[in-house]
Amino acid sequence: MGSANHLDFLLYGAFPYIAMVLLLVVTIQRYRQRAYTYSTLSSQFLENRQHFWGSVPFHYGILFVLLGHFVAFLVPRSILWWNSHPARLYILEITALIGGLLSLIGFVSLVLRRGSNNRLRAVTTPSDWILSVMLLVQIATGLGVAVFYGWGSSWFASTLAPYLWSLVKLNPDVAAVVPMPWLVKAHILGAFALVAFFPFTRLVHILVIPNMYLWRRTQVVRWYGTNQGRVEHRKRSAQDQQQR
Repeated sequence: MGSANHLDFLLYGAFPYIAMVLLLVVTIQRYRQRAYTYSTLSSQFLENRQHFWGSVPFHYGILFVLLGHFVAFLVPRSILWWNSHPARLYILEITALIGGLLSLIGFVSLVLRRGSNNRLRAVTTPSDWILSVMLLVQIATGLGVAVFYGWGSSWFASTLAPYLWSLVKLNPDVAAVVPMPWLVKAHILGAFALVAFFPFTRLVHILVIPNMYLWRRTQVVRWYGTNQGRVEHRKRSAQDQQQR
């Protein structure tokens, strides 16, 4: 086995497991020792307008793209069946490209927002900037693959899905990845690098989504922004207490 083959196996056969071990071990350790850090540390209160126009397209775009990857991984034959009709193939490819563009536009807006606002820069950590660069590279390489190597949904389902399943079965088969273009390889490595870096970032808040909000009773929140509103609120409160 040549040095190139050794390197390929290290990058695509061993590194994915290293990333998964880091994800599991560090995530659990961090939660046990510093559970309070499982938070987005949201900056929405510091600036909301640009946050909205960056966060919404980014989250909708990235969630759609990730869902597409996940479906192609779980049911690759169904994806190939869907793509057997040219019109459906075009619909899937164009929709995925739009999702990627939304992710890029939204994320660039969020990075510019954080870099141009003094209050936001003050609460931004080095890991935030590293994560921003990694996400930007990952989105850019994904869009590059979509633009320069068309019909990605089909060759993902036929080539990369078996490779990912070989990792799940603890029998990594890197033969399918080795002949891939460098842009595809960079996208794969970037994905596993994000998995490895995940437990060191604020992205861990994904693991503690407040699911109770899905079934709790709705709350009515009233904002009394004027003195007259506050006076009326006090009168109503006093009347309620007297009736009780």
